[in-house]
Amino acid sequence: MNVHRLLAGALLVLGSFVASAQTASPSLSQATSTARVIVALKPSAAVLRERPMVRALGAEAVAGMARERASSLSSRTGLRLTAGRVITDRMQVITASGLSSTELARRLAALPDVAWAVPDQRRRFQRVPNDPLFSGGPANGQGPAAGQWYLRAPAGAAVSSIDAPGAWARVAVNTSLVVAVLDSGVLGDHVDLVGRVLPGYDMIKDVPTANDGDGPDPNAADPGDWITQTENSQPGGPFQDCGRADSSWHGTQVAGLIGAIADNGQGMAGVASGVRILPVRVLGKCGGYDSDIVIGMRWAAGIHVPGVPDNPNPARVLNMSLGGPGTCDPPYATTIDAFGNVQLGTVDELKALNVIVVAAAGNSVGHPVGTPANCPGVIAVAGLRHVGSKVGFSDLGPEITISAPGGNCVNIDVGQPCLYPILSTSNTGEKEPQAGGSTWTDSFNFTVGTSFSAPLVAGTVALMLSARPQLTPDGIVSALRRSARPFPFTGGDNGDDPTPVTACLTPSTNVDQLQCYCTETLCGAGMLNAAAALETVLSPGSVADRARQLLDHAERQYPQWFPDRLATASSPPFTYRYHPQTGIYVGVVVQPGMGYIFDGVYVMGGPFGSVPLYAGQVQAFITPSGPATARISLPPGSRR
Repeated sequence: MNVHRLLAGALLVLGSFVASAQTASPSLSQATSTARVIVALKPSAAVLRERPMVRALGAEAVAGMARERASSLSSRTGLRLTAGRVITDRMQVITASGLSSTELARRLAALPDVAWAVPDQRRRFQRVPNDPLFSGGPANGQGPAAGQWYLRAPAGAAVSSIDAPGAWARVAVNTSLVVAVLDSGVLGDHVDLVGRVLPGYDMIKDVPTANDGDGPDPNAADPGDWITQTENSQPGGPFQDCGRADSSWHGTQVAGLIGAIADNGQGMAGVASGVRILPVRVLGKCGGYDSDIVIGMRWAAGIHVPGVPDNPNPARVLNMSLGGPGTCDPPYATTIDAFGNVQLGTVDELKALNVIVVAAAGNSVGHPVGTPANCPGVIAVAGLRHVGSKVGFSDLGPEITISAPGGNCVNIDVGQPCLYPILSTSNTGEKEPQAGGSTWTDSFNFTVGTSFSAPLVAGTVALMLSARPQLTPDGIVSALRRSARPFPFTGGDNGDDPTPVTACLTPSTNVDQLQCYCTETLCGAGMLNAAAALETVLSPGSVADRARQLLDHAERQYPQWFPDRLATASSPPFTYRYHPQTGIYVGVVVQPGMGYIFDGVYVMGGPFGSVPLYAGQVQAFITPSGPATARISLPPGSRR
């Protein structure tokens, strides 16, 4: 099979696609950079017949002919074009200023002598950080063998992984962006966090809860939150029935998932390595009080708090891996969303300041979502098993925005390793933090919970804001929803219990609900897809909208190739349609990774053979301005 010939055929067919919708305005980054396009002239082009580029020509003569062709194109487009390097006798690079590469390609492709024109894009290595725990567990054999499975692209059994590398390939982290971690404090001397942690504040008023000998102060380091058996059993004591426990280093673990240093040759990588972490200590022994938490939220966002020095480093993102049962109380509601509480006369609350709040759904085994995750304006995050089903401990309900990995151990017996925990930064101290005690959780000292689902989303939001700082909380939520991957309905099992995994049900405070298959009604829009979320905020229209628009346009304009008006199907990473009359598949890659080019158009079947052939990116054929105007009637219950 002549793959090059077939690919050329695919380009000729698909290269004829032109925009039927209004052209979207180029982004600021596109408009201010040099447009760079590869253009191919038709063999019948007059300029080729008049002066063919024969092989015997020297470099100067070739460059001169390239300039002549650029000049010819300039006269017909009215643009000032510059010749770039020559690729073949009828293909060369053309550059221009004052418009985007997409717009230049569209205008050149409309000329009768041009076969096709596409942006000349910069490609980069598909890199993986050199942190050893990213790919596998530590050499001490403590695991997990899966390493940071939750950050990598979905593969094998790990269906719910978020594809952080796909996002890293699209944006450089804004190192001035601040993400606040409202938690138990952060150990900023951890080797994977050193230099990333800002001076924060300890907001805990109750001295026994604070466990550091005083009330509020500028030291947001975690002194430990251990509870002894004596404290747990003391009648009437402040920590009665809180449960005996060693120090959790919870805030340090959350901070590591968001911003652990990548490419330092040790430990792990954070979702948004490079952001600044603002520790706001609101949890101590046996948790923390709403008053301290609400004050911490306001201070973190840069709002003045009486009696506390103003925060010199206001955060755009607040991660709250904390919560409790009950409805959203007014202190949280009025702090988060001033627009919903204008009768109080407040104008400086978080939503008005474009501050994004991300909160964990809760771990009460499938009960209703707790506070503050159930407050309006909060991005509430549920937890998933590696296979994409709701993990047993995660709460659920209509308040959930999106779901992300929460860690799970699959089948675990005494002494056996947890297979899919959420590995993160920690300390070796059982009570007070140990100097030089930087460590990472593993398969035996493992971390699981929606507490660790939330920072995966918060880190993704930080990447989105790095790409588009002007995004509002509503814009962030919209992009997360539109880019989410659909929940699976297969792949789960209950270990030795033969009971099949069923669909999730409406939660009740009186009934536990273990592993179940998520629905959009109860677990949010889908599974977090960091790479697609970045692409969604960087490109006009949603990933799904662009795919549907191209497929609809193909069927309308080229019925000889795509004659059937059938439902759209999905086979990761493709959204595609199959046309049985011609035997041709045409698809768009809507999930980054897996060896295919994101937003790429592929064809196969019929004259194109049995291997998907890349024909270019969606924007090379059709420039979407929003949802497709043409719709295809779908069978009842089917999904696009």
